[in-house]
Amino acid sequence: MMRKLIAAWPAARQLSGDLLGLGKAVKSERYEQLMPRTAEADAVVRSVCPYCAVGCGQRVFVQDGRITQIEGDPDSPISRGRLCPKGSATKSLVTNPAREYKVKYRRPHGTEWEELPLDRAMDMIADRVLATREATWQENDPDHPEWAHLRRTLGFASLGGATLDNEENYLMKKLYTALGAIQIENQARI
Repeated sequence: MMRKLIAAWPAARQLSGDLLGLGKAVKSERYEQLMPRTAEADAVVRSVCPYCAVGCGQRVFVQDGRITQIEGDPDSPISRGRLCPKGSATKSLVTNPAREYKVKYRRPHGTEWEELPLDRAMDMIADRVLATREATWQENDPDHPEWAHLRRTLGFASLGGATLDNEENYLMKKLYTALGAIQIENQARI
């Protein structure tokens, strides 16, 4: 009994031939039974962290259609496998039981949220954008009639997110410019 207890002690194992503590001295019975959470993954999908504009690479491990682990991508030239604390916790963003999966809408002066079908919510947004554009459209500047046509609206603006890529930002700029908006910005300032 005592011999087994001494053999389980890491310092004793280290003295028995693994002086630097790089081999069997640091391995316990419990360690031998452990497997990485990624060992049984069906697929590994590459992704980008959604939190800031750095664009750290992630490896998303999937098993039976569910995310089991998210780690830094060692092949990413940006992050080289490292993630900040927020990026390391990305799995909870996706798998949190409090995550909303349905469109929620609270009417003006309302006190309760109601669920809406996605198509209806998208139609409501489009209707409001077009109504705002119509109500706030400026064709000419009445104070400076000598200037060319303004053809703009100050009724809405666009503030892009940090994880939008160049292509998404390009499309947003084109859309809002076509609608007449001039206040188009992106919050990515690193």
